[in-house]
Amino acid sequence: MSTYKAPLADMRFALFDVLGAEAAFQRLGYTDASRDVLDAVLEEGARFTETVLAPLNSVGDQIGCSHDKASGAVTTPPGFKQAYAQYVEGGWSGLTADTRFGGQGLPHAAGVPLKEMIDAANLAWGNFPLLSHGATEALLHHGEEWQQEVFLKPLVEGRWTGTMCLTEPHCGTDLGLLKTRAEPQADGSYAITGTKIFITAGEHDFTDNIIHLVLARLPDAPAGSKGISLFIVPKVKVARDGRLGEANAVRCGSLEHKMGIHASATCVMNFDGAQGYLIGQPHKGLMAMFTMMNTARLAVGLQGLGLSDRALQNALRYARERLQMRALSGAKFPELAADPIIVHPDVRRMLLTCKALVEGGRVMGYDAALLVDLAHASGDEKERADADALIGFMTPIVKACLTEWGVECTYHALQCFGGHGYIAEHGMEQLARDARITTLYEGTTGIQALDLLGRKVMQLQGAGLKLMLERIERFCAEHEGNAAVAEFVAPLRAKAAQWQQLTMSVGKRAMANPDEVGAAAYDYLMYSGYVSLAYWWARSVAASEASAQSERFKAGKRETARFFFARLLPRCEGHAAAIGASVETLTALDAEAFDA
Repeated sequence: MSTYKAPLADMRFALFDVLGAEAAFQRLGYTDASRDVLDAVLEEGARFTETVLAPLNSVGDQIGCSHDKASGAVTTPPGFKQAYAQYVEGGWSGLTADTRFGGQGLPHAAGVPLKEMIDAANLAWGNFPLLSHGATEALLHHGEEWQQEVFLKPLVEGRWTGTMCLTEPHCGTDLGLLKTRAEPQADGSYAITGTKIFITAGEHDFTDNIIHLVLARLPDAPAGSKGISLFIVPKVKVARDGRLGEANAVRCGSLEHKMGIHASATCVMNFDGAQGYLIGQPHKGLMAMFTMMNTARLAVGLQGLGLSDRALQNALRYARERLQMRALSGAKFPELAADPIIVHPDVRRMLLTCKALVEGGRVMGYDAALLVDLAHASGDEKERADADALIGFMTPIVKACLTEWGVECTYHALQCFGGHGYIAEHGMEQLARDARITTLYEGTTGIQALDLLGRKVMQLQGAGLKLMLERIERFCAEHEGNAAVAEFVAPLRAKAAQWQQLTMSVGKRAMANPDEVGAAAYDYLMYSGYVSLAYWWARSVAASEASAQSERFKAGKRETARFFFARLLPRCEGHAAAIGASVETLTALDAEAFDA
C-alpha cells in the first residue's frame, strides 16, 4: 500500500520563502493570516489528511461507490461519510470563504496547501467537496442577494455540497449544442428538463442536500453558446426564505464505471421539470459558469501535483530500500548483498524528473493562488488588473502542465518499482490510474492549449504573456551579479526571448490560416510550461540561498535546478520545432487515408 506524508517543509518554503506570502497577506488586509495561524492550518491539515483520508484511499479504490437504481441513491465507500463529517467539524469547508457567510476569511493561497494534501491523500474523496468551492464562487460573484443568503451559508458550512452540470450525452466542450430546457413558471422559478453526464458528486450520502448549478436554455434563447443560462437546482427544494420542501425532480440515473477515482461518484443526472432559479442574467450563463470552471481548473492542476508528490514519496522510499545489482562504478554499499537501486543513473533520472516537476510545480501552482488573492484584494488598481491578466494567462498552463506532469510522474514512480509497481498491493498503479483523469476533466489538455494560444495570447494580444516576460526579465536583471543563480540567468533569458519570437511567428502564420493556432497550440502550451518552471526554479534557488535553510536543503534545490535546466528544459527545443512546423503536416493526410 502506498503511504503519504504531507511535505510541510517544502510547502512552507514555496509559500513563505519563494512567494513571500506572509507579507503579501498582511499587505492585502488578511490580518488573521499570520504565520502562526498558517502554520497551525498546515499542521492540522497534515494530521487530517495523513491519518483520516490517506488510509481510505485504497479502500475507496477497491470498493467504489454503489448506486441503487430504484431510489437513485448513491452510497460512498466505508469511512468516506465519516471523514466528511470530520472535515466539516474541523471547519475546513469554510477555510477561505467569506466571513459574511460563515467562512474563516483566509486568503485563497492559504487554502492551497490543504487542497494539495487532500488530493495526494485521497483524490476520489477530495472530489466531493471540490465543486462546492466553485459553486460558492459562482454564487458570490453572480448570485442575487437572497440566493447568496439562502445557499451560501450551508455550502460554506459544508452542510450542503455543490456540483457543476455542463456536459450532455451529445456535447462536451461545445456547450452551444446543449439541449437542457428551462421553462419559466408563474412563481418566478423555472422547470429544468434534460440529462447531464459526468457530474462529479452529483449524488452521495455525505449531506442531505446537493446544490446543482445547471446550464440550460430558455424558450427564447438564441442558438449557440450565447443562448445559455445558469440555474440553481437543489436536490431538495428550497424556498426563497430558505425553508426546505419536498424532493426535487432530479435523480441520479446511473454511475459511470471508470479507469480510476472509483470512489468518486461520477453521475448521470436526470432533470424532469426540476425546480430551479436563474443565476445572473438570461443567456449569460457561461460568464457565471466560467467563474466556477476557472476555479476548478486551478484546483485540478493541484490534483496532478498532489498525486505526483505522493508517487515520488513512495518511489523514493522504495529506491532506498530495494537492493538490485551493483553500481556500474563499483559497490556503494559493500556491506549489503547489493546496492539499493537509488544508486543507478536511470532510477535517479526518474526520481529527479519527479522532484523537479513536483517542487517547481508547487511554486507555480501556489503562485497562481496568490495571484487570485491579488486580483481580488489589492488596493492598487493596476496591481489588480495585472494579477487578473496574469492569472488568466497562467490558468491553462497550471491546469494542463501540472496534470500532464502528474501522469508522467506517477508512471515514472511506478517504473521505479519495476514489476512490483504493476501489482495492486503497492498502490502505485492506483495513483497512475487516478492521475489519468486529471488531464481530461475541467477541459482537456487540448482545450487548455487552445484557450492559452487562441484566446489568452491571440485574442487578448498577449497581455498575460507580456506580464510573465516582464517578471522573468526583472528577475534576470536583479540577479545578474548573483553568483548563486548566475548559471540560470542566461538560459532563462534566452528561452524567454524565444518564447516571444515563437508567439510572433504563430501570430503571423495565423493571419493567413487560422488553423495554424490549433496546430501549434499543444506544443506552445508545453513550451510555456517548461519556461515558466525554469523561472520558478531559478527563483527557488535564489530564495533558498538567501534564506536560513540548511546547506543540505540549499544543495537539494541547487542540484535539482541544474538537473531541470540540463535535462528537462531542453524539451523546449522539440516543442519549438513542432510550433514552427506548418499546419500542412497535420492536414495533408486525407481523413479516409488514415487506415490505408
